[in-house]
Amino acid sequence: MENSDISRGARTLVIVIAIAALLIALHSVFSQLSAPKVYGPDDTEIAVSAGEHFSVEVADDPAGGFRWIVAVPRPDPAVLRSAGGHEARGSAGPARYLDFEAVGPGRTDLRLVRCRRCSAGAADEPGARVLNFRVTVG
Repeated sequence: MENSDISRGARTLVIVIAIAALLIALHSVFSQLSAPKVYGPDDTEIAVSAGEHFSVEVADDPAGGFRWIVAVPRPDPAVLRSAGGHEARGSAGPARYLDFEAVGPGRTDLRLVRCRRCSAGAADEPGARVLNFRVTVG
């Protein structure tokens, strides 16, 4: 085997590795750019475009028996729709992400309550917490 064959094979391997690394980096960037925006409890004003998805991150406490719900009065369904939720590790530990879809132009209020029984008057339960957001869809 000649040295030129070895160096040509090594060069090809380096090019393949470089292309693979570039593709992985591009995938990571596009994943970050296309991921829904995440808002926290202090983001009381949320502005999004129609068709956009976003999440609200709240501290999770399943061991304490608490859960987060969208409270009454519910957001205007012509403006905002609940799209479920998921749990993941957040910036301060275990977190719950409540997912939403901006349906159409308008403004609506989004009220979240952390409760145990989550029945009428849930916001007045001991340990309950209420978060209020004003959502504007343009």
